Amino acid sequence: MNHTILFKFGTITSIALLFASCQKSTDLADKSLSSKSNEEKLSVAVTVFAKGLQNPRGLKFGPDGYLYVAEGGRGGTHTTDCKQVVAPVGPYTGRNTTGRISKISSTGERTTVTADLPSSQTSPAIGSLISGVADVEFIRDTLYALLAGAGCSHGVTGLPNGIVRVTSDGSWKLIANLSAYQKSHPVANPNHADFEPDGTWYSMTRKDGDLYAVEPNHGEIVKVTTSGEISRVIDVSATEGHIVPTCITKNNGNFFVGNLLPAASNGSANIYKVTPEGQISIFASGFVAVVGVLFDNQNRLYVLENATGVGDIVRITPPNKSEIIASGLNSPTAMTFGPDGNLYVSNFGFGAGAGEGQILQIAPNN
Repeated sequence: MNHTILFKFGTITSIALLFASCQKSTDLADKSLSSKSNEEKLSVAVTVFAKGLQNPRGLKFGPDGYLYVAEGGRGGTHTTDCKQVVAPVGPYTGRNTTGRISKISSTGERTTVTADLPSSQTSPAIGSLISGVADVEFIRDTLYALLAGAGCSHGVTGLPNGIVRVTSDGSWKLIANLSAYQKSHPVANPNHADFEPDGTWYSMTRKDGDLYAVEPNHGEIVKVTTSGEISRVIDVSATEGHIVPTCITKNNGNFFVGNLLPAASNGSANIYKVTPEGQISIFASGFVAVVGVLFDNQNRLYVLENATGVGDIVRITPPNKSEIIASGLNSPTAMTFGPDGNLYVSNFGFGAGAGEGQILQIAPNN
């Protein structure tokens, strides 16, 4: 696959449909991952760092050195009678207290930060895929979590999608109601055949003491202050249509966002550069179903792809070197760099049984 690089120096609905065709694979503890390049064979170590996760999603290292992992959780059977997500993805069912955040020690031991967050699942028609906590982020010593599986349209009553502040004892407080924001601030070009009233938030990053979150289904990026003020950075749908923006990172003062659709077409997904003022342009192209994007300290771009459950990580070195550093991942959903310089990847993030999610540790070839 060719990746066009434009370097300038100086849903869950759509997501659920993508992973609906995923088949359960062999446990990676007993299976080697392949590593390859379009120029030469890479020697990349891939190991299972932690097990026992429940649909792991976004992950970040905290100031205490632990790896914090957002988890979709276990879903639920509660139904609601409000405007629901259209079939076959809906109607959703959910529960207020089956979503989870875990933290993982340097030795891979998992402990629960909180197991009292909402979680919901799609219709059995597409496999009852689960969403709950989408991502986590720290501002100084405070943990924030992005909720994707809440809201009445997801079968959860009394709690909307939003951002919560989590304390050291595991208690939490909603600081920003993103469900209400999306309903009162509709995007220009919603896709009515693929629409979730409460949204399906996927990824979050921080910049200058504020949080920035991406919502794939409506197609937008918002800024959220720690006091809960919400403002739109960009309505992606207005200029790009229903491309399903998923993951976000920052580099050199700008944001970089990957997209999912058209998921079935090789090389149709992009990495977009978004300025803090909301100007958008294609930064790199030629990808498939992007669910993670990062830069390392050498300004190399790492892209996590997930094509119907089979994932890989592509590394782009300026000006135009492209190489696959790891392949054979199983429904990966997010990645982050650790303080040790290794990549940590959420694996078996969709469609696996309770407790079958993993975190992989990948040592990039430098």
